[in-house]
Amino acid sequence: MTFWRNNGLSIVLFSIFFASLAGHYLTGWSQYNEERSEHGSASIAAHEYAFEGHFLQTLFENWESEFLQMGAYVLLTAFLFQRGSADSKRPGTIERVDTISDSSQDDPEMPWPVRRGGLALAIYSHSLSIALFFLFALSFILHAAGGASAYNADALAHGQPTISTLEFLQTSRFWFESFQNWQSEFLSIGMMIVLAIFLRQRGSPESKPVDTPHHQTGTN
Repeated sequence: MTFWRNNGLSIVLFSIFFASLAGHYLTGWSQYNEERSEHGSASIAAHEYAFEGHFLQTLFENWESEFLQMGAYVLLTAFLFQRGSADSKRPGTIERVDTISDSSQDDPEMPWPVRRGGLALAIYSHSLSIALFFLFALSFILHAAGGASAYNADALAHGQPTISTLEFLQTSRFWFESFQNWQSEFLSIGMMIVLAIFLRQRGSPESKPVDTPHHQTGTN
């Protein structure tokens, strides 16, 4: 029970993710076979759909926007402020997250890069944004590859020439798919930051305490 209590948030979130992914996959497979039937093509088996551009494109274009949003959010909150928001550091102050204690290098419970210091510590100090932007870049590439595959499948069905992944990156279709997701992600995180100035959620660390004034910045 202690394990479930200590890891409940990630367990529930990943459970919702896998359930949603299964729903995405199965409904996408059904829709794809309907489209193939309309063009006089045979249906494909469920396991074959995993390698179709129709699925890969929709999967990674969404992951791409999520990782971009979170990477930008983590990086921008390191040096930009929003007075009154629970998600911002306090303007004009040095926060705990801005510093590294000298004594931490002697603490055996500290992560290895902190105890090692030097280049390892320098990289580790920015490892969260590095990881998120890496996942964004990977998803961006896979979105392009999956999108090119889906584009070429449509082209072949209509007797038109196919294109490469690099050529697909230059099409309005690719950027339309990207921007329609990017704008919604930045809207949602922007609304979260602003709404947290005036609204509260009791018990959530993403909210300021209920009995705090609107101008208080951060959760402390």
